[in-house]
Amino acid sequence: MKHIDAYRNGDLARGLAATIAAEAKPERQYNFMEFCGGHTHALARYGIVDLLPANVRMVHGPGCPVCVLPIGRIDMAIALALEHTAIVCTYGDVLRVPASAGLSMQKAKARGADIRMVYSPADVLQIARNNPSREVVFLAIGFETTTPPTALVIQQAQRENLPNFSVLCCHVLTPSAIGHILTSPEVAEWGTLPLDGFVGPAHVSIIIGSAPYEPFATQFNKPVVISGFEPLDVMQSILMLVRQVNTGRAEVENQFTRVVTREGNRAAQAVCEQVFELRDSFEWRGLGEVAHSALQIRPAYAAWDAEKKFTLPYLRVPDHKQCDCGAILRGVKRPTDCKLFATVCTPDNPMGSCMVSSEGSCAAHYTYGRFRDIPLVTHP
Repeated sequence: MKHIDAYRNGDLARGLAATIAAEAKPERQYNFMEFCGGHTHALARYGIVDLLPANVRMVHGPGCPVCVLPIGRIDMAIALALEHTAIVCTYGDVLRVPASAGLSMQKAKARGADIRMVYSPADVLQIARNNPSREVVFLAIGFETTTPPTALVIQQAQRENLPNFSVLCCHVLTPSAIGHILTSPEVAEWGTLPLDGFVGPAHVSIIIGSAPYEPFATQFNKPVVISGFEPLDVMQSILMLVRQVNTGRAEVENQFTRVVTREGNRAAQAVCEQVFELRDSFEWRGLGEVAHSALQIRPAYAAWDAEKKFTLPYLRVPDHKQCDCGAILRGVKRPTDCKLFATVCTPDNPMGSCMVSSEGSCAAHYTYGRFRDIPLVTHP
């Protein structure tokens, strides 16, 4: 298939759905977690869940980078803008994530903070050049996909000896989070469900390759199928997982062969290795503290590390008591299980991070009408 329309062919989709229904054994339940927010978006947008048999359930995982960013990290960025009068820049979705004291970065901007949306880390570098008398900080978030551009701008800042530019690094790592979901007693204590396999992320896998998922197959006996984002990609990946489960196999398979290789992008990996090192621990929304799951800036680039430059403390902040984002990110609950969903909490008035980003489970369900399956409450 050469053109995007071919990956959205309705007849092929119905054929794949019929094959999945025929091969899924009626006596068993299949629970597959899609880790990538892009896949969650595709499942909702194209109605893929409605095409699957009832015993094949897709479980939404913590694959939305905006959703997993804890409140304490957003508070740090707001403090840089309000208390240190820095120009703070980040990606658009982050601006609306609820933080402490009823604030968000967007609301802090309304109070006079100089907070700006950017499309690229290179934009922030230019803002620093244009404002030599101001401190300019990039709140860098995302999985392995967005990490190489951040590394490149830090190296460029070093080459230019740009003293007023720094990065608040909140980049997190996919394999560590998957391992945490499978092994953490804390996650089990909070509630989880048996998982039969994973739909592996697409963009992340372009960078890191398929090899990092192999321990989940060999050590945990969980099949992983790396999938593209188009509806036929996702449906074919689900069929591949069903077949692995039916035959008792646990392997890493690559459905997204047109882009992903086993070794990944070596050049991107190299620049990240030069600039970043593993953190001992990092808090994820919904998962708690996850060991070796995030990156920090190496000492050689400490002059451009906002945490060191401003001596920023990190304080853990609990989520809104009625918000079920944590449970939704772990796959324990669906968006429609949350009492706030589609009532108090909407994309225009998000109470939790899962309703902010288009890749968040709640936002995807709301945007594409998945909320309509909420049972109506009738009163006499």
